[in-house]
Amino acid sequence: MSTFQAPKGTYDLLPPDSATYLAVREAIAAPLKNSGYGYVETPGFENVELFARGVGESTDIVTKEMYAFETKGGDKLALRPEGTASVLRAALEANLHKQGNLPVKLWYSGSYYRYEKPQAGRYRHFSQVGAEAIGAEDPALDAELIILADQAYRSLGLREFRILLNSLGDKECRPVYREALQGFLRDLDLDEDTRRRVEINPLRVLDDKRAEVQKQLVGAPLLRDYLCDACKAYHEQVRELLTAAGVAFEDDERLVRGLDYYTRTTFEFVHDGLGSQSAVGGGGRYDGLSEMIGGPALPSVGWALGVDRTVLALEAEGITLDLPATTSVYAVPLGDEARRTLFGIVTELRRAGVATDFAYGGRGLKGAMKMANRSGARYTLVAGERDLADGVVQLKDMESGEQEAVALDSVVEVLQARYA
Repeated sequence: MSTFQAPKGTYDLLPPDSATYLAVREAIAAPLKNSGYGYVETPGFENVELFARGVGESTDIVTKEMYAFETKGGDKLALRPEGTASVLRAALEANLHKQGNLPVKLWYSGSYYRYEKPQAGRYRHFSQVGAEAIGAEDPALDAELIILADQAYRSLGLREFRILLNSLGDKECRPVYREALQGFLRDLDLDEDTRRRVEINPLRVLDDKRAEVQKQLVGAPLLRDYLCDACKAYHEQVRELLTAAGVAFEDDERLVRGLDYYTRTTFEFVHDGLGSQSAVGGGGRYDGLSEMIGGPALPSVGWALGVDRTVLALEAEGITLDLPATTSVYAVPLGDEARRTLFGIVTELRRAGVATDFAYGGRGLKGAMKMANRSGARYTLVAGERDLADGVVQLKDMESGEQEAVALDSVVEVLQARYA
């Protein structure tokens, strides 16, 4: 047993479970690739100010959860706690917004880090797939991203998730709401940290999950009552487009999400089978974020879906993905000459696109056939000295148990045809 273990709140992905995680990532990415989104990859750490400005200095992410450190050269960096700020920074740095093709549509997949109390569905290291559409203010773009996420989840077989939808207003109408909300919150019995948050970003208080806070929020002013006509019209268009596309959603007037940069459309995907950590993904519009991090005005919208939580949602619904076998053919040589010959055939099969493995380590027939069974291979190739003298190998169907002799010079063609 190793002396070392994975750090608290993290996990290792190992076969065969890792295949499910890969399949989930691919399923989430597939609709994006089919809708004009190009892949982007950013560093695992960034300047700490990128997240302080973008995510928000009043958020739990920045104040309590971010892994921040100073390098030997004096740079203040942080492991990325979320993807949007990094992706927008990368797009701005590369001047993608100046290439005349807005919105810039990007998708990403990677690991993110937050120092949180570990529990089911909440880790200190977690995996997300995300999408960002940068540089266009259009309700159709908001609807597109929600529809693509819905499509991804349904392609995995998920049915018991819900989409929560709200509008957070914009720089015209939100300040009026902010003032009304602050007036309400200042009269509540709140701890010192929460009172400080009331002054910095009162909307964050609405997202407080503590029961003693939530019960005091009954009767709090609702943002919908303060939306300007432009925001009301925008939000109604998003709702109409989703309805026309057959995507069901629920209006949630208290939904604010956990990041400061959201404006107008905000949404969350929740799965009630996951207990307290019910959110499997979410996102929204962030029209002012580019300016917050020093860029030009670039209205944008995006989301991130948790791979870890999506896997938990599959388990909650009892869904097992139909994953292809990692090995289709398993070669078992008997003797040194057969070992050289079959290894050559294995190489040819792999080059022909047939997933093939080999009985390494010089095992006997019985041990090698056990390995073949464990590999999940449909066919096993067995060859000994007599087979080679006759110019054949034995091809065994592991499902039916039937076995046939196949000429050495045609075995690759025969197996390739069966997997065509």
